[in-house]
Amino acid sequence: MQRQIYLDYNATGLPRPQVVEMMTAMLATGGNPSSVHARGRQARQTVERARAKIATALNCKPQEIIFTSGGTESNNTALRNNRAKSLILSAIEHDSVRAAAAVSGLPVSIVPVDRHGLVDMAALEKMLGESEMPVLVSIMLANNETGVIQPIAAIASLVHEKGGLLHCDAVQAFGKIAVDFRTLGADFMSISAHKLGGPHGVGALVIRESVPGSALIVGGGQELGRRSGTENLAGIAGFGAAVEIAVADLSGYAKLAAFRDRLENEIAVIAPEAQFFGAGVARLANTSCFAVPGLAGETQVMAMDIAGICVSSGSACSSGKVTPSHVIAAMAADGKSLSGSAIRVSLGWQTVAEDIDLLVKAWREHYQRSRTRSTQRAVE
Repeated sequence: MQRQIYLDYNATGLPRPQVVEMMTAMLATGGNPSSVHARGRQARQTVERARAKIATALNCKPQEIIFTSGGTESNNTALRNNRAKSLILSAIEHDSVRAAAAVSGLPVSIVPVDRHGLVDMAALEKMLGESEMPVLVSIMLANNETGVIQPIAAIASLVHEKGGLLHCDAVQAFGKIAVDFRTLGADFMSISAHKLGGPHGVGALVIRESVPGSALIVGGGQELGRRSGTENLAGIAGFGAAVEIAVADLSGYAKLAAFRDRLENEIAVIAPEAQFFGAGVARLANTSCFAVPGLAGETQVMAMDIAGICVSSGSACSSGKVTPSHVIAAMAADGKSLSGSAIRVSLGWQTVAEDIDLLVKAWREHYQRSRTRSTQRAVE
């Protein structure tokens, strides 16, 4: 049976064995964290221990962490349930941010990015001066498709100077690089468990203590009244365990850059026309996004899948749809033509050198077949 090679960690990280063990124990134990009897108190202690672990990792206060069902809910809560009168987003934000802004009922401005995928600070400053205050700015820390890391601390300083608030989608970054809520200066920050080897269906929104807000989901008044609903006990316990493991292994994660760079160097030899997005600036060590003109991203993903290799074309958070990447379209002068050609390779804690060798081999074969067919069609 063909061994499956998983290189789609930005879509979801493979679960850590310790996380599965922790969650299994919690599922067997049960208990409602809101109950006052012994079983309920034990469940509450589990939730608060996880909250404390995540707060330590983020350098924030435990009471600033509100557990949610994941990054999408966290992003929606930040964008749809604040006191802002206008919104500013970058052109490369996640679809959950873009969609939440679209239904917020607020005027939305889109700040462009340069060819490297970095926010245009001059354009942002101009938009801040023209927006109705208070304005909420939403800029992700690390892009889910390219891995490009934004200068969030500098952005936060500019936003606050102009009287605005900053939401930072750190879903893709947390657990892969050090994320310090205080140093970055965001007012809201979204994180998610499954991106760092934890379970699906649980995440958190960090809300700076001095920032007012109300609940998007109301009912029982859980999570300090900011997110009602019985807490996902097993998921939150697994989240805490995953964070502890990931943060302890950040140096190991950084070493994935050597695999990423070797992949890109070998692809460049095979296809000199290949373009690597974000390669000239700081980006996540595990992420490579590249495109070859005329080579469809969808067929590349299919060819790799047949070879037993899991990669993706753009974000995986669009209900299985394969669509041109708005991120690539925003970054490059020829981005619209390349947006349907890009694929993303994202490495993780189980990636080994052999995985890169097999990916390069399979991709080379697909590339050569595609070029041969193109040549034959041209002759005909």
